Amino acid sequence: MSNELNTNEPKHKGKLVALDSLSLGISMVVAVAIGVGIGLLLKNWTGEAWTLWIGLLLGILAAFNNVYKAYKRAQKEYEGMENDPRYAHRAKYGDTKEDDDDN
Repeated sequence: MSNELNTNEPKHKGKLVALDSLSLGISMVVAVAIGVGIGLLLKNWTGEAWTLWIGLLLGILAAFNNVYKAYKRAQKEYEGMENDPRYAHRAKYGDTKEDDDDN
């Protein structure tokens, strides 16, 4: 009972990690949608059709930026596992076992 009270990890950590991964997909769609919205506003404001493509490009760049940030966050989390004794051997020498699925 005292072990449960002393842990600093959230009760539903697995669900939180899954929601974080889901939020990446949602943020990509929202970034592109906002970019298209900006492009449409620019198109209506200026009357030039090519400004829609500028907004779309900005949205796509923002989506790639979100993916890059998620990648860096995951990389930092996995680098923290190198110090964990359960994973130290794999971090130092790599995974020497062959996968059973390859047969």
